[in-house]
Amino acid sequence: MYKFKPILKTIIWGGEKIVPYKQIKTDQHSVGESWELSGVKGDESVVAEGPDAGMTLPALIARDGAKLLGKKNFERFGEEFPLLIKFIDARQDLSIQVHPNDKLAWERHHSKGKTEMWYVVATDEGAHLRSGFAKQVTPEQYEASVANHTITDILTDYRIAPGDVFFLPAGRVHAIGAGSFIAEIQQTSNITYRIYDYGRVGADGKPRELHTELAKEAIDYTVLSDYRTHYETAKDRPVELVSCPYFTTTLFDLTKEYTLDRTAKDSFLVVICIEGRGTLTDSKGNTVPVHQGETVLVPATATSLRFTPEENMKVLTSSID
Repeated sequence: MYKFKPILKTIIWGGEKIVPYKQIKTDQHSVGESWELSGVKGDESVVAEGPDAGMTLPALIARDGAKLLGKKNFERFGEEFPLLIKFIDARQDLSIQVHPNDKLAWERHHSKGKTEMWYVVATDEGAHLRSGFAKQVTPEQYEASVANHTITDILTDYRIAPGDVFFLPAGRVHAIGAGSFIAEIQQTSNITYRIYDYGRVGADGKPRELHTELAKEAIDYTVLSDYRTHYETAKDRPVELVSCPYFTTTLFDLTKEYTLDRTAKDSFLVVICIEGRGTLTDSKGNTVPVHQGETVLVPATATSLRFTPEENMKVLTSSID
């Protein structure tokens, strides 16, 4: 099992929640993102401790291959880690954006697309986010709404609370709003089309580039009655939040020991501790402590994983089974 050094991103819209939440020390401020687990070129996660300390995630995969990722995942993704895990702390509204699907991203950028999900960890008063169209619009109407600054009027705006979940398949227009502190699980892809940025300027004093035309073809214009993911909360048992071809994410709200049987699974497991603390013990008897804000990568060779909470522990797990 592996813990990695967080990759902290100082961003103009970043807040001050991530550092204390993760219980780490740094001189950085306005940390908008902590990349917890990344194989993205130039932002590769580095093992934080143990005999493999200092190794990058791609180096681990190059060495262990299917033992780490799982046989099918290794065949499918090769030496690229298929998920990117982040914490995001938005002090201001982030830009409205959309991500292309696999087909379009490959044609345009020779990259994978980006399907993702958000789990709301904490909120300020009035925290909100946007997901999906509130009414049916044509591509031409979308384009006009960007030009005349009315695009926020045609998007669904949600007031949010801790525990809220949003699934964002590629093509869904979305924006993280001010006061949102979320865990994000996504395909490994950095392809983002910025649709609208409220007329703001970047650090260089110039308006940030918009990708209105590129986004036009990438957008899924389907309208849903509700874009929030609804689930029944439960203690001491798995609650599946999202299952799609790119990841399956499950919530565990634990007050007592729980053993997850992975015998029939052929995948790594990412464990994100959202709340509390405890220990993880794999089928080989390896044990690691984990606390709020930490992420652990469990190799595919682990046929079971025992969670032992201290009082209570809330974790998200993600895999590609």
